[in-house]
Amino acid sequence: MDMLVTTDWLENELGSTSLVILDASLHLPDAGRNPADEFAAAHIPGARFLALAGLHDPASHMPGKVPDASRVETRLTELGVSAASRIVLYDDSTLRSACRAWFLLRLFGLEDVAVLDGGLGKWRAENRPIETDVPAQASGSGITLVADRKVLRDKAQMLANVETGEEQVIDARDQARFCGTSEDHVHGLAGGHIPAARNLPFSSMLQPDGTFHDTATLRRLFEQCGADLDRTIVTSCGSGVTASVLAFALHLTGFENVALYDGSWAEWGGDPDTPKEVGAVR
Repeated sequence: MDMLVTTDWLENELGSTSLVILDASLHLPDAGRNPADEFAAAHIPGARFLALAGLHDPASHMPGKVPDASRVETRLTELGVSAASRIVLYDDSTLRSACRAWFLLRLFGLEDVAVLDGGLGKWRAENRPIETDVPAQASGSGITLVADRKVLRDKAQMLANVETGEEQVIDARDQARFCGTSEDHVHGLAGGHIPAARNLPFSSMLQPDGTFHDTATLRRLFEQCGADLDRTIVTSCGSGVTASVLAFALHLTGFENVALYDGSWAEWGGDPDTPKEVGAVR
């Protein structure tokens, strides 16, 4: 299974016993949307609700900190996932949050995981089947997950990198928050960015219909923002969600030397002692 699947492909696979479809929708607090209620009202046939917002470290005050393996194992087992499952993730979110779910599941060692290109928006625009019944409780056979922490960066590592410049940092937020010309209202912080970071808004990865650009275009966009695709790239954003869109896009191009700063600006910008820059990248 490819890591990015089309609506045609998914509709043809509906009903497959090995397929698990998960709604990974997640919204900003001020969006006024409840993803669980929206899922109950309408979803792709056979899909189950991932509850992505609950897959974080409850011991951390940071919203995007990766949880331990047992938390993910429990949730996936409740949703009918087993070791043989093929998982397709979709969302109905401006954040393209299915990519965050993809990053999490891959981090915990699951490899047969895909994102639906264009999400529920494209599915509905094409008048494909929609289910309105709440699915029955499922149960998988149990899975054992182990986190690959090499694809994560913490604040201490990011501070060290400011000194060495060994790894490139690419920030997925919009230009205004990155440059500091507007506040980061989502996290209640001033704008700005990690020193030497580059800016590539996650929305630039997508076409008007919400599907990803072709791989040549994605690669060109990364190169135009100043990325060297022969060196490690660390993606960052506000809290680790849209940074996952950049990580996913990089993997689409075949570039796998990617890590993610899951604390992102919520952690960095909230610490008065971390160095910060404003303005465009020089």
